[in-house]
Parts: sequence; structure tokens; C-alpha cells
Amino acid sequence: MILAAGKGTRVRPLTYELPKPMIPILGKPVMEYLVEHLVKYGVRDIMVNVSYLHERIERYFGEGERFGARIGYSFEGYVNDEGTVFPNPIGSAGGMKKIQEFGGFFDDTTLVICGDALIDLDLSSALFEHRRKGALVSVITKEVPMDQVSSYGIVVADEEGRVKSFQEKPDQQDALSNLASTGIYIVEPAALDLIPKDVFFDIGSDLFPLLVEQGVPFYAQKRFFNWIDIGNVTDFWSVLQSVLKGEVAQMYVPGSEIREGVWVGLNTRIEWEGTVIEGPVYIGAGSHIEAGATIIGPAWIGHGSHVCSGAQLVRSVLFEYTRVAADTRIEETVVCGAYSVTRDGEMKHISEYQNTHWNDARDRRLKPRTAIQEARRA
Repeated sequence: MILAAGKGTRVRPLTYELPKPMIPILGKPVMEYLVEHLVKYGVRDIMVNVSYLHERIERYFGEGERFGARIGYSFEGYVNDEGTVFPNPIGSAGGMKKIQEFGGFFDDTTLVICGDALIDLDLSSALFEHRRKGALVSVITKEVPMDQVSSYGIVVADEEGRVKSFQEKPDQQDALSNLASTGIYIVEPAALDLIPKDVFFDIGSDLFPLLVEQGVPFYAQKRFFNWIDIGNVTDFWSVLQSVLKGEVAQMYVPGSEIREGVWVGLNTRIEWEGTVIEGPVYIGAGSHIEAGATIIGPAWIGHGSHVCSGAQLVRSVLFEYTRVAADTRIEETVVCGAYSVTRDGEMKHISEYQNTHWNDARDRRLKPRTAIQEARRA
């Protein structure tokens, strides 16, 4: 089961028009990487709980045939008498219970995974350990530096891995462990009996404490694998920077490499006179780079975009169909639709740049020169 019903509030503005699992990495939704990884290990039947912007996920993945899987959906919400659909998430564990009550999907050992991270976990090894210990539920954990524990749900376990307690984003001095929950769980059918029906129930804050209280076989597995969590905009920006620099195994920049470190999609137009492009840079299909533009990588330019003469794009990400006005500087920023957000989380709407004239803005990350918006839909 892939958990995909949340609103992704910490990744706004990226999730204003996209559910979090649909956030693109190298042009592919995060969830697509997960589906491919599951299929690689022989997992063919995949249920997805959906709610917020559910149609975006359902239209893209369909029945799953083109991915070599069978994908089903469990919508969390309701439809009123006028036919209007209202999303209403019921929690990660509540979503599991709803699926089980409806059709018994959890009658077998089931992998439950959050739909917003890139992983290369050895699923066969994790399943083997789960069964060897006779676990009712296993949570996959990964060690994180102690100075980062405040960013994660922390699992406290004994020497055999039996879970004793949890700490939600503890301060470093209060942390009893540095094992972070990765949002990957292995669940036996009997665990679903502990989840109440028709109420909001979360895996981390509700089900896990109940498992500890009940004293059931509940184990943490400490695993060494790549786990790239997109928890906020800074994470998303950092992930793309790392991927473009080739620091993430088995993830490669698409397109054709026309110069060292410069990849392009089909039918891309680059006017090279006076233009500076320092890789790694990807320029999507149908994009136009005018003469005199400067692009400093790592940078990702989504398809159909237009970078005007004199514009400077530095270590930034443009979603598709973005126009960067002439003599504008965008640095360490993600531009998504009508919004821009810096790597530090400073978000602005395009309307905030209307009628703005800055003659000297050298210290600003976004520097519109005139009333022309700094970046907008082409």
C-alpha cells in the first residue's frame, strides 16, 4: 500500500496544484519511482489511498498496466447531493482499515510505504527479517546524525529491535535514539484488528503507541539504504541538486548531453551568443534560452519554459512553462506556477512583484527589474 492521501502542507507551494507523491524528480513523479521499485521486487498488487487532488494520481497511474502492476485506489472523502467531491483524509492507519473493511486487501503480509520518498531498500531482506522475528508489525528505520533528530519521528528500541517507545521530532538533548522512522512498514493482517473503524487514526501517533501498549511483537529494523525524504521545499531543492550532480545512485539526467554537463530534451532552442551555461543543467523539451542568458547549475528547467535575454538562473528549479523575464536573477529558488520559494522557505506569489521597480537589489534572491513578473506561465 502506498500512502498518498495527505495535503503536503510543508511542501507548499509545490502542492497547491499537485499531490505530494506527484512532485517531479528528473521529470518523473516521486511515486513512479516507488512503483518501479516495488515491481522490481515482484510486488504487483498495489493499493493507494488518495484524497487531496486524487484525480492527478489516478489519471497518471491508471490501472498500473504500463508499470507492470495492478494499481487500485481508495478515496477518502465524500460526494454531496450535487455531485461535488470533498476530500477528507482519515489518517494513514484509518486508510488501511477502510481498505481492509471494504475488500480484505490486508489478508496477506503487506508492505506499507509513504508516497513521498525515494528509496532503494532491499525489500526481500526486510521481509525475511520481519518473518524471522515473528513480527506483527515491523518499522524500517535508518540512523540519522544526532544533530538532525529534531526533523524526524524517532524510534526507541531494545537490543533485539523490539520497539519500546517513540519520540516525535525530539530536541537533540532529549533524544533517546537516532533511529528515524522512514515511513516504511511491514504489516500482518492481525494488526488491522487493532485499528478502530470510521475514525481518524494515524500510524505513527495512534497505532504505534497502541502496539507498544498491547505488547505485541513490534520490531524496528535498522537498515542501511538510500532514503531521500521530501519533507519540505528545502529537501526538494537539495534532492534535485544532489541528483543533478550525480550523487544519487541509479538516477540519471534524461535527454541528450549536448555539451559537458548540459542535457536537453527534444526541440529545445538555445541561442548561444553571449549565453553562459555551466552544468549540470537540464533544459526540458520545447524550452527557449535567449541569447545573453546565464544558467549556473545544478539547475533544472522544465519543458516549455522561456529564459529571456539577460536573465540569470543560479542553482534553481523551474517547473514546466515558466517564463523568466529579461534581466531577472533567480538564485537557489524553486519556481512553480504562480509562486516562487527560496531554499530557505521564503514564498512569494507573482502578484507581490506587480508594479515593483528595484534599481539596486543585489542582496535579494529574486530580483525583478520592472513591473514584468519575475517568472510566470508562458
